[in-house]
Amino acid sequence: MKNFQENMVPLIHIVTLFTILGTSFSSSSDFLALVSLKQGFGFSNPALSSWDTSNPSSVCSWAGIKCSQGRVVSINLSNMDLYGSVSPAISSLDKLVELSIDGNNFTGEIKIDNMSSLQSVNISNNIFSGNLDWNYSSLSNLEILDAYNNNFSSFLPLGVVNLKKIKYLDLGGNYFYGRIPESYGDLIELEYLSLAGNDLHGRIPKALGNLTNLKEIYLGYFNVFVGGIPKEFGKLENLVHMDISSCELDGPIPPELGNLKLLNTLFLHINLLSGQIPKELGNLTGLVNLDLSANALTGEIPFELINLQQLRLFNLFMNKLHGSIPDFIADFPELKILGLWMNNFTGVIPEKLGQNGKLQELDLSSNKLTGTIPKDLCASKQLRILILLKNFLFGPIPEDFGTCSSLVRVRLGQNYLNGSIPYGFIYMPELNLVELHNNYLSGTLSENSNISSKPAKLGQLNLSNNQLYGSLPFSLSNFTSLQILSLGGNQFSGPIPHTIGQLSQALKIDLNHNFLSGEIPPEIGNCVHLTYLDLSQNNFSGSIQPRLSEIRILNYLNLSRNHLNETIPKSIGTMRSLTTADFSFNDLSGKLPESGQFAYFNATSFAGNPRLCGSLLNNPCNFTLITDPPVKSRGDFKLIFALGLLICSLVFAAAAIIKAKSFKKTGLNSWKMTAFQKVEFSVADVLECVKDGNVIGRGGAGIVYHGKMPNGVEIAVKKLLGIGNNSHDHGFRAEIRTLGNIRHRNIVRLVAFCSNKETNLLVYEYMRNGSLGEALHGKKGGFLSWNLRYKIAIEAAKGLCYLHHDCSPLIVHRDVKSNNILLNSNFEAHVADFGLAKFLVDGGASECMSAIAGSYGYIAPEYAYTLRVDEKSDVYSFGVVLLELITGRRPVGEFGDGVDIVQWSKRVTNCKREQVTHIVDPRLTTVPEDEAMHLFFVAMLCIQENSVERPTMREVIQMLSEFPRQSPEYQPSSSSVVFQKVKSLENDQSCPKIRKELLV
Repeated sequence: MKNFQENMVPLIHIVTLFTILGTSFSSSSDFLALVSLKQGFGFSNPALSSWDTSNPSSVCSWAGIKCSQGRVVSINLSNMDLYGSVSPAISSLDKLVELSIDGNNFTGEIKIDNMSSLQSVNISNNIFSGNLDWNYSSLSNLEILDAYNNNFSSFLPLGVVNLKKIKYLDLGGNYFYGRIPESYGDLIELEYLSLAGNDLHGRIPKALGNLTNLKEIYLGYFNVFVGGIPKEFGKLENLVHMDISSCELDGPIPPELGNLKLLNTLFLHINLLSGQIPKELGNLTGLVNLDLSANALTGEIPFELINLQQLRLFNLFMNKLHGSIPDFIADFPELKILGLWMNNFTGVIPEKLGQNGKLQELDLSSNKLTGTIPKDLCASKQLRILILLKNFLFGPIPEDFGTCSSLVRVRLGQNYLNGSIPYGFIYMPELNLVELHNNYLSGTLSENSNISSKPAKLGQLNLSNNQLYGSLPFSLSNFTSLQILSLGGNQFSGPIPHTIGQLSQALKIDLNHNFLSGEIPPEIGNCVHLTYLDLSQNNFSGSIQPRLSEIRILNYLNLSRNHLNETIPKSIGTMRSLTTADFSFNDLSGKLPESGQFAYFNATSFAGNPRLCGSLLNNPCNFTLITDPPVKSRGDFKLIFALGLLICSLVFAAAAIIKAKSFKKTGLNSWKMTAFQKVEFSVADVLECVKDGNVIGRGGAGIVYHGKMPNGVEIAVKKLLGIGNNSHDHGFRAEIRTLGNIRHRNIVRLVAFCSNKETNLLVYEYMRNGSLGEALHGKKGGFLSWNLRYKIAIEAAKGLCYLHHDCSPLIVHRDVKSNNILLNSNFEAHVADFGLAKFLVDGGASECMSAIAGSYGYIAPEYAYTLRVDEKSDVYSFGVVLLELITGRRPVGEFGDGVDIVQWSKRVTNCKREQVTHIVDPRLTTVPEDEAMHLFFVAMLCIQENSVERPTMREVIQMLSEFPRQSPEYQPSSSSVVFQKVKSLENDQSCPKIRKELLV
């Protein structure tokens, strides 16, 4: 026995030695694996400086590394700004339990095999590509696999069904395609499943109903499914969160969903679901968030929903629901957000709504509701958004609204409201938007008596078309951020307060159709950002203020039907942005200026001013006839005025008839038509279109008419002035030379042109949907979906690219803007209006121009200051158009003192793509964030100060077209929405590396 013990001692030492050696060898293996990993990394983060590859024994003290018994068991390198690739040597870390490398910029493929100890893998928010076809059978203990937000592109990996312990599986935010495998229904331990934000299609497998341990499921966003929601989902008894939004689901909502008693959130919005809301949803007594909006649901709100006493968010907007809004909704004790707009609800708004003390957002607009506005809506003093427009509401606005300091947006327009506006209401400190237009409101506008309440955030105030009276308050000057002031169609009287000049951010002031009097205050010239000023149909007197010409970006000026006198200031003609002006029916006199913008105004803009004279009016100036006699009685003056007006009217009418007859007669004799393609109409057919009733647009180069030819073909006719020795060609020669030989799908085609000695007509193909500017900035701009906007961007770029690179000689447009991008019936973009186009005869060198041409907000810096231009000037303007598409805003006039859309976008985003969400058009609820970031990235390249640094239009097309997205030609019937987990722009390497460093 002693000998045995003596022999055993060396044996123990040998075993211990081998154990130590084995651990040592394994530790060495871990060290080599980490060294290989580091060699594949790129990094600027000093944290990895602790990875001393010259000291193997220091491994367990390295940043992000944890060890147990000398072996590496955890790697956590989350959000460390790393890039590069992940070495396959990682699989030799056979004792690794946790791997977290999320939130970096890793690219390429990643393979993980033969790691039986591994329990958690988080590789989310990187740029990995390829597939996830790993040997999952060698990862037998894996419980968490998070690959969200990468660039994986393949079928969903089938091997994951071998992960018998998997509880958390997130493959969302990638480019996986094909169908969801039925075998995913065998992952019975799964508690979290996300496949959202991919390119999946087909049916949602019924087998997913077998995942009875599932607590959260996300399947929507970008995926497109058929066949509706499987009723088997009613077996997911442990489900807490279900989000199957925006994936074109059709059919009814399965009543079996009422079995999900633990459900907290049910999101089925932006689909094609039909039928009635199942009453069984009333069984979901723990439901906090219910969103069934933007579907095609019918019927009434089921009474059984009275049981949803925990509800905080309740959205049913944009459906086809009818009936009354149930009173029990007002009794939900936790309700914060209620959105029922754009349905067919009738009856009254529940009287107790708001009494729960929690209500924050209420939108019941575009229904058929009657009755009065409940008086307790703001009882909680938390109500921020109140939108009730487009109903049949009557009665007064509750007085409590005058003390509801939490209000941010109020839209009560287009109802039948009466009574006065509550005292202090429009001066609430947080208000951003107030719309009370098209009602029967009366009373006066009070001054702001509360000095502590400063309405510095109000951007839009629309009280138009009511019965308000009295003088305008001096407190209007309190609205230091006001951009739109609409008070037209009321009974306001007295002078405009001089404090109106303090509205330094104002873009639009509309005071038409009131009883305002006195002189137009010169201080209005301080509103230098005004683009629209309408003071028509009032009782203003005195002269037109020359200071109006200080408003350098004014587009629209209407002073008609007042009592203004004296001459029209010549300085008005220097306002190059002024495209529409109306001075008609005043008491103006003297010679009408003919220089500058006056050459473009129609004679009707000056009608009703018999003492005005000038060649434009066909009334030559004879000062002996228009000089006032020393003494005239008031009655004589009226008689002379009436007779003069009658004679002028007869002269104008006769001249118009003679001109019209002459216009048609000469069409048979002296008109010449040159066609650029085979046409089936004559000059007479074209001339028939040229009449006032057919006008569809006016521009610097002429008037545009719409016409229909005998064969049914629609055309657009642009009428220009004749080209002679003493007349300006207004771009006519340039258009003929340029457009006559161009044939490209994305350029407006010149079909023919007609001319005689007096008139020139350009005949274009007709674009049914007008200009991009009109579509984007008009009332229906919100209906211009993101997919459509991206498609338009690519098509417009192709048109410009053709001009810059494929024409000989090269052509510079010189007036690229949204109004010069026209849309046909399919919303296909066509570049238009070459009135300012020039040839670059030297093959690309800058040409010195005699004057600045182009439109405010679009002009490149070098163009405005040096008068030198090349195709990169067009690139800058195109970048501005891209910003318009992203933001939905006009290029100038909406951003404060001297700030245009370029400066504003740079300031708000700090030129960082991940900040693009701060400027995206708020009317768009459906924007894929990675696409918005990419479009912003391209726009930032186009608008660089240094023209040399800007990309060519060829490069622009490449960047827009090759970005991995759904083809812009494809437009699903239900647009995609922003994927809720934000993809970091700093991680996005999909964009070409064209001067990327300039963006940050």
